[in-house]
Amino acid sequence: MAIYALGDQEPDIDPDAYVHPDAVVIGSVRIGPRSSVWPHAVLRGDDGEIVIGAGTSIQDGTVVHTTPFWPTTVGDDCVVGHNVHLEGCTIEDGSLVGSGSVVLHRAVVRSEALVGANALVTNDTEVPSRAMALGVPAVIKEDRVDPETMIQLGAQAYRDRIPRYRDGLRRLD
Repeated sequence: MAIYALGDQEPDIDPDAYVHPDAVVIGSVRIGPRSSVWPHAVLRGDDGEIVIGAGTSIQDGTVVHTTPFWPTTVGDDCVVGHNVHLEGCTIEDGSLVGSGSVVLHRAVVRSEALVGANALVTNDTEVPSRAMALGVPAVIKEDRVDPETMIQLGAQAYRDRIPRYRDGLRRLD
């Protein structure tokens, strides 16, 4: 796997986390236990810190970046879908960020909230707990999320994949 220090900035990856060999982790990045980072995801903590909590999946093709002023934090038990861009934002525990979406500087996605696929959550936007953020730019729809069926099952499915990939993935070329 491509894990890089950048000067004195070194990733801190829990031994119970899984980082796919085709993912890239650079600099000030912390990844918690039972979290997973999938193929072609890039977590680049060069200008500031990235923190990924426990039991969270960062799926294929996602880019997580930071700024010198605002870290990027993803809480515990989150699902960050395919081809997402997170930068200088906070995603609280138990939330889902749908595939292809973008969450920008100082935005906060509160616990058990959902950012819909291809949504754009602009600077300084707050998505309340159990709300959905849908569209470009995102429009907030309050009290629409059932976290048990819409988020928790997806988070568990990615935690369940870790042992299968850790033990069974083998390159054939």
